[in-house]
Amino acid sequence: MAINPGMAAGGKSTPSGVGLTKEERKVIFASSLGTVFEWYDFYLYGSLATVIAKQFFIGDPTTSFIFALLAFAAGFIVRPFGALVFGRLGDMIGRKYTFLVTILIMGGSTFIVGLLPGYASIGITAPIVLVTLRILQGLALGGEYGGAATYVAEHAPDGRRGFFTSWIQTTATLGLFLSLLVITGVRAGMDTAAFDAWGWRIPFLVSVLLLAVSVWIRMSMNESPAFARMKAEGRTSKAPLSEAFLTWKNGKIALVALLGVVMGQAVVWYTGQFYALFFLTKTLKIDDATANILIAIALALATPFFIFFGSLSDRIGRKTIIMAGCLVAALTYFPIFKGLTHYGNPALETALNNSPVVVVADPESCHFQFNATGQARFPSSCDIATGQLTLASVSYTRQDAPAGTIASVRIGDKVYPSFNATLTADGLNFDQASKDREAALKKELGAAIKAAGYPAKADPMQINKPMLVLLLFVLVLYVTMVYGPVAAMLVEMFPTRIRYTSMSLPYHIGNGWFGGLLPTTAFALVAANGNIYYGLWYPIVIAIATVVIGTLFVRETKDNNIYAAD
Repeated sequence: MAINPGMAAGGKSTPSGVGLTKEERKVIFASSLGTVFEWYDFYLYGSLATVIAKQFFIGDPTTSFIFALLAFAAGFIVRPFGALVFGRLGDMIGRKYTFLVTILIMGGSTFIVGLLPGYASIGITAPIVLVTLRILQGLALGGEYGGAATYVAEHAPDGRRGFFTSWIQTTATLGLFLSLLVITGVRAGMDTAAFDAWGWRIPFLVSVLLLAVSVWIRMSMNESPAFARMKAEGRTSKAPLSEAFLTWKNGKIALVALLGVVMGQAVVWYTGQFYALFFLTKTLKIDDATANILIAIALALATPFFIFFGSLSDRIGRKTIIMAGCLVAALTYFPIFKGLTHYGNPALETALNNSPVVVVADPESCHFQFNATGQARFPSSCDIATGQLTLASVSYTRQDAPAGTIASVRIGDKVYPSFNATLTADGLNFDQASKDREAALKKELGAAIKAAGYPAKADPMQINKPMLVLLLFVLVLYVTMVYGPVAAMLVEMFPTRIRYTSMSLPYHIGNGWFGGLLPTTAFALVAANGNIYYGLWYPIVIAIATVVIGTLFVRETKDNNIYAAD
C-alpha cells in the first residue's frame, strides 16, 4: 500500500495554494532552525577569526599551519564524510533521530567553544580541542542539511515540495543577521580590550538558546510519513552506502546530481554572496563595515525570492529555473563585477585603464598560487611580485624574460626588482631576511602604485551605494534562482530508501569543495593572469558546465513520486 503523496504531516491533505497548517509550519520551522545554526556559526568564525587566533594559536608557525590545515578540513573537506556517516544512519534508523543527533553535535560544539580555555591557560591543548570541535561540527553539518531537506520534502504534499523546502534555503540570511546582531550588540556593551579578552565568547555561548529550542521542537516531531511507512513494510536499506554509490543505477544519479545541478548552484551561490564580499573588501578596498551593510541589505531584499522561485518550481519545474540561473549568471558576471568597480571605487577603475603595470619574469618562475589553507608561501621572485600586485588590486601584464631572470615590476618608466625568498627549515615561512626584503618591496611598490593613481582604499564619498546594492541584489537574485528549488530537486532525484545518503553527498561535495574553494581559486587565477576580473572564469566555466550537463542528462523531477522506495 503506497502513501498518498498528497498527504501532509499528520495525514491531512493540503492542496496547492492553501495556507500552511499548524503541523506543516512546525515541520518547516523545526527543520530550518538547524540550518540557522550552520550559518550563525559560519559567520561567527568568519567575523571573529582574528580574535580567536589570538586566543588559541600563540606560538610557532608549525602550530599555526596545523590549525589552518585542520580548520580548513573541518570547514570543507569533512562535510562530505559527515554526509556519508549521517546519511547512512538517516536511511537506516530514520530522518528525525539522525538530524536530532546532528544538531546536538553541532550546537554543542559551538557552545563549548565559548567555554574553552585559551592557549595561555592550557597550552597546545587549546588549539587541538578547538580543531577537534570544528571537525565534529563539520561532520554534523554534513548530515544536517540532507536531513532537514529530506524531512520537510517527505512531509510536503504533492505540488508544494519546492515551496516547503525553499524555507530552508532562507536560513543563511537569518544566520548572517543573527550573528551580526549578537556580535554588534556585545561589542557595543564593552570596550575593545574586554571584547578581545572574553566578550567574544558570548556569541558562542548564546547559541545554547537556539540549541535548546531546536532540540525541544524536534523531540516533539513525528518521523517522516514516507520513511515510517517504508520501515513498517520492512523495505529500509540494509547498506545505504553501497546501494547508493556502488551500483551504477543509483551512483550515476548521484554523479549527475553533482555535475548537472549542485556544482553550478554552488559556484553561483558562493559568487553572489561570499566572493562578492571578498571582491568589495579585498579588491575594491571598501571598508568592512560598509561592505557588510551593503551585502546585508542585498540579502534582505532578495531573500523572499528563495520562496518565490521555490514555489515557481512547483509549477514550471526545478530544472528550468536552476539552469536559467546558472546560465544568466555566467553571461553577466563580467559586466556586473566591472559595474561594482565603477560604482564602488571609480579611482581604481581609472587607474586600471590609464596606468598599465608590467611584470617581467622567467615564465618558469611564475606559479599557480593556490593557497587552500592560507599558509602556503611562494618564494620565487615572480610569485612575490604578482602576489603583492594582486593583493593591491593592481592589474598587470606579463612579459617573458630569459631563464633565471629575477622578476621585476615596471610601472611607467620605473622598474622595481623583486627577489627570490628563502624559506625557513620547516618550509612554512620566509626567513627573517626575506621577510625584511618583502616588507621593503611592499612599501616601495605601494608608493609607486599610489603615485600611478591606484587608491589605497575606496573613497567613501565616491561610493555609489544605491547602485552597489542594486548590483549585489542581482547577484543574490541569481543565488535564489539556483538555490531556492535545489533541495526539492535533490530529494526528488533519489528513492526513499537511500535518499538521505544519496542527496547529502553531492550537495556537500558541490558546496563544500566546488563552492568553498572559489575565493582561493579565484585569487590564484588573478595572480596568474594579472586581471582583477580573471577569477570570475572559475564560476563561469563551472556554471556553464552544469548547464550543459544538466540540460543533457538531468530530467525534470517535480512530478516524481518521492514515496517510492526504489
